[in-house]
Amino acid sequence: MVSPIDVENLTRFYGKRRGVVDLTFEVEEGEIFGFLGPNGAGKTTTIRQLMGLLRPSSGRARVFGRDCWSDAPGVKAMVGFLPGDLHLYEHMTGREFLDFFAAFRPRESPRRHHLLAGRLDLDLTPRIKQLSKGNRQKLAIVQALMHDAPLLILDEPSSGLDPLMQVNFLELLKEEQAHGKTIFLSSHLLPEVERIAHRVAIIREGRLVAVEQVARLRAARERQAELTLHEPVPTDCFSAIPGVRVLSSDQGGTHFRLGVRGALGPLLHLLGELPVDDLIFSPPDLEGVFLQYYGREAPPVGETTNEAVEAAS
Repeated sequence: MVSPIDVENLTRFYGKRRGVVDLTFEVEEGEIFGFLGPNGAGKTTTIRQLMGLLRPSSGRARVFGRDCWSDAPGVKAMVGFLPGDLHLYEHMTGREFLDFFAAFRPRESPRRHHLLAGRLDLDLTPRIKQLSKGNRQKLAIVQALMHDAPLLILDEPSSGLDPLMQVNFLELLKEEQAHGKTIFLSSHLLPEVERIAHRVAIIREGRLVAVEQVARLRAARERQAELTLHEPVPTDCFSAIPGVRVLSSDQGGTHFRLGVRGALGPLLHLLGELPVDDLIFSPPDLEGVFLQYYGREAPPVGETTNEAVEAAS
């Protein structure tokens, strides 16, 4: 079976500056595949090569068996694409914009893009220059999904969406996946991707550091908890709990900062027996996951300047 995305030793340099180096991964048919990394890690450089917008320095990328550079038109015909750097036609209305893109695909049904616009609560009558950032992002999402392509490549798709619309959008992606779509989702937001992805590839400073099942990544991360008690307790009461470590303790043993890794059940059981006033769990930021799960050192691949970061982000 031909994979929707097959990347082998994909490398792209900008002169002597790195973009991405020796990327190898495969996306399976029908999965939601997260592509994670901080800004400047090389996510967009990778996507531009998948879309035939950049020629690899070496290695190859294929979409449904088609070479992304030598057969770029064939690849584009099979992909719904949302770029991370939006450039919309400001003088058009939303409806004119979608009709314009639909004209490039003769069998495009206008009914689908109207249904998607309704799903995202998007008014297509104003001119694009009058739209907020969030509504511009919704318009770009509709443009990517309306062709009903078998593969969706989405670069930071929830950027600019409010929290409620982010949830709505992720539900929409789950529905697209249930209808047989394969989704390649680039993001720097770990909670967003782990909510819907089956597997993730993590890129750091131009190199893949892991391709993991989401469940394994979730088990490996460490979150921080701020715990306030109305009576002091000894620090060592947390020492017997697997995956929990005390990062700091003050105010006479009534305030703790905990690092928590793995299952929460044992900690929650203990907290049910303690005089808890307040408990705050902070979601792990992606860079924190990198530092804890993969260590601080990354393979040196030339120097990264602001120019290289801008090109690769």
